[in-house]
Amino acid sequence: MGKKSKSKRELKRPKKIEKSCAIEHGTKYDHAPEENIVHCPSPSSSGDPEFGLEREPYEGESAYNKLLMMLGSSNKSVADACKKRQRQEEGKSDSEEDEDNGDVSSSMSEEVDEVEEGAETEQDKETSDLDEEHDSGTDDEATAEASVDGSSFHMHLEHGISEIEADNLSKKKWKYKWELPAIGMPNCKWKGTGECFMKDVNSNAEYDLKSKLYKHWMDTYKKSGGSDFHSSKQRLFFTLCNSYRDILHFNKKPFYLKGLGEDSSIMDAYIMHSLNHVFKTADLVKKNDAKLTKYEEKAKEEIITSDSFLDHGFTRPKILILLPFASIALRLVKRLVQLTPSGHKVNVEHMDRFSTEFGTEEIENGDRDENNSSKDGQDFGKLKPHKSSKPADFEALFGGNNNDDFMFGIKFTRRSIKLYSDFYSSDIIVASAVGLLSKIGAADKNKEKDVDYLSSIEVLIIDYADVIAMQNWDFLKAVVERLNHVPSKQHGTDIMRIRQWYLNGYARFYRQSIILGSYLNPDMNSLFKLHCLNYQGKVKLECEYKGVLPKVLLQVQQVYVRFDADSIENIDNARLEYFTKKVFPKIKTSIQGGVMIFVSSYFEFVRLRGFLKSQEASFCLLPEYAKPSDISRARVWFFEGKRKIMLYTERMHFYHRYKIRGIRNLIFYSLPERKDFYLEMVHMLEGSNDMTSTALFSCFDLPRLERIVGTANAKRMVKSDKEAFVFC
Repeated sequence: MGKKSKSKRELKRPKKIEKSCAIEHGTKYDHAPEENIVHCPSPSSSGDPEFGLEREPYEGESAYNKLLMMLGSSNKSVADACKKRQRQEEGKSDSEEDEDNGDVSSSMSEEVDEVEEGAETEQDKETSDLDEEHDSGTDDEATAEASVDGSSFHMHLEHGISEIEADNLSKKKWKYKWELPAIGMPNCKWKGTGECFMKDVNSNAEYDLKSKLYKHWMDTYKKSGGSDFHSSKQRLFFTLCNSYRDILHFNKKPFYLKGLGEDSSIMDAYIMHSLNHVFKTADLVKKNDAKLTKYEEKAKEEIITSDSFLDHGFTRPKILILLPFASIALRLVKRLVQLTPSGHKVNVEHMDRFSTEFGTEEIENGDRDENNSSKDGQDFGKLKPHKSSKPADFEALFGGNNNDDFMFGIKFTRRSIKLYSDFYSSDIIVASAVGLLSKIGAADKNKEKDVDYLSSIEVLIIDYADVIAMQNWDFLKAVVERLNHVPSKQHGTDIMRIRQWYLNGYARFYRQSIILGSYLNPDMNSLFKLHCLNYQGKVKLECEYKGVLPKVLLQVQQVYVRFDADSIENIDNARLEYFTKKVFPKIKTSIQGGVMIFVSSYFEFVRLRGFLKSQEASFCLLPEYAKPSDISRARVWFFEGKRKIMLYTERMHFYHRYKIRGIRNLIFYSLPERKDFYLEMVHMLEGSNDMTSTALFSCFDLPRLERIVGTANAKRMVKSDKEAFVFC
């Protein structure tokens, strides 16, 4: 690494703040890869006498240099505090002068005035709510609770990680050291890194919840008919959440598959965890504000010399919840309101507007049947009865408002919940990946906009990840990659109260990520491994499956053929090569039509389409982006035999659940991610004279293979010397 340039050295800053190098970035820094972000170590490190090590300056660092100079030149108390903190860390007395810390050039005074004026204007927007904000969810008891250091909240946020620890976390190496049975989920177990925390949980305690939250949750639970909270699913999953470890739960039975009780229990748990985190954050800020007000002069000394007042992030939002549809966001908000203690929801602002925009006329809150009722009291509503040829799970998932482009903030004050709050004044942000990515795209195009409200997310919850995977997983991945970046502006934050690990650029190592879905695919696994880097560690589910083959009602000969692939990177090429050399020649020479080729991804669809065109094959298409007129025409052509082959995607089936007629030979070019789709596709062979299906798989397809044929069969099939397997 090269030495820092002379011009940069002249802008020396207080070392304690300087360790982070930058909490601001310029235009180019937004797109810089994470490995190029330079984090300054402690002053004891060797190298550059100013920064603690030799390094190259990076694009955008001057933005934060400017900000510090502005603050120092325009605010004497901040400048004095910075000087004093630096002198103490350098072992100098208060009387010693720091030559390098002189006044900033007066040529910047005009720019300073402009920035300060803008910051004051932004801060004035919240003046009327300021007292309420700091008192949200707090009282005298809460202030006492905030001082308890034994809670997982305080232990997680007050722990400091070293530069060596951060480097090790960046290498993404995890060892799962313990495992425990997953209660309520047969053939499943939890595996975790670090020390096991799930064995001994005191049932007489309040499970590390704020007292008012705990009492209200107990009242709600008992009113819904619950009797043993300690052994309940919501308590068990709350304990997982409260450990502040990253969680991967991919065996959740969703409400649309008649799993409403289990689904809502998990939602209750992460809602309570979110409320607990928000209210405890407010308690801590209130306690420190009270100290600053009561002992103003003494507190000024303390804030300079200790870390006891470090209670801020770069911005206020701490919780981000990503969901696939507006209808699910509506359910989340209704339940969040129900689980908030009554004293803190005297007024729920804009609830009528929210219900109108996120609800639908097809949902009514009247009678609920067995499949739509919830033992824990969660109101998921009921669909108006109407005749439909679609499966029940399709109606349950898509019967509400299936808008996938939304984003809103939720703010808690002393006695109210504010929906549609400004993102920078929100405590919780609820969004779809599409909605949030559109905000990120707008900020990238217009530099006057920004998404700095994503810089201080401490709890990320991705629910219904399996549904999001059917939308566009790349969108979600792009959103996660933009979390916990250093902000481009100050946004009125008191930099003297920002936690040191934020300034060090380590926020992503403190973010807890919770990923929930009904199945696991390689994209989810990759996200959990590469982008969930919580220093606390990880907990994930591991399951054995019985498979769905016993549920096949027709006498179908199901053939599974294994092809070889030397690496997961080469699996797509190996699959296409096997199909073109081994499978397609038989299709081409056969006079029989009605060949349905099922593919699980759009990428595979594009490659097969190109190949079929090159072979001048007789085929029609049913991709997820097809127009209704094209869909109708393709279905008729295939049924009447005018086209020999139909290419059909899993996403098309997910969004439309068509029953295709005329299938005589079913080929799974790749197995579906959703095991129920395998059953539906095989049952479409009904009426065919020779009911046969063929599925291609490799050893890298084990996760989806075991969901269909069972774990035991799947492991035997990928290791066997034989390449073909038949199930009848």
